[in-house]
Amino acid sequence: MTTQDSYREINLIRDSAGKFTATNVRGGTLSFGSGDDDQFTPVELLLTAIAGCSAIDTDIITARRAEPDTFTVAAGGDKIRDDQGNHMGPIEVVFTVRFPEGEAGDKARKVLPDAVRQSHERLCTVSRTVLLPTDVSMRLAD
Repeated sequence: MTTQDSYREINLIRDSAGKFTATNVRGGTLSFGSGDDDQFTPVELLLTAIAGCSAIDTDIITARRAEPDTFTVAAGGDKIRDDQGNHMGPIEVVFTVRFPEGEAGDKARKVLPDAVRQSHERLCTVSRTVLLPTDVSMRLAD
C-alpha cells in the first residue's frame, strides 16, 4: 500500500555525456557517472545503498550500547553478462566493527551478530528489495 509517508522518489538530470545528478525531495544531490572518472557508477551506488542501509540498521542497534571504535562495511560482487543480461552475481557485505573494552562494549558486541542478521532478514529496505521479487517498470513520460 502506497501512502504519502511511504512513497520515495528521486529525479535525475543529465549534466553531460555519461554524467548525471540525482536530487531527492529534501534537496540533497548526488552526482554519478558511467565510470569514466572517479565518480560512482550506478552499480557502485547499488553496492553503497546495500552496505549503507545495513550499516545504518546495525549502527542504530549497537550504538545504543556503545560507540564503536571502528565501523566499516565493504560490499562487492562480480558484474555478470550472460543470457539473462547484465546483473550482479552474489553480493557479499562484510562488517568490521570493534567496540571499546568494558561492559558497554561487551553489550554492543553481544548484539552485533543479531543486528546484522536482522538488517539482512527484515530491516534493510535496499537489500530486501534486491532479494525479493520487485517489479520495476519503465516508461516514457506523456
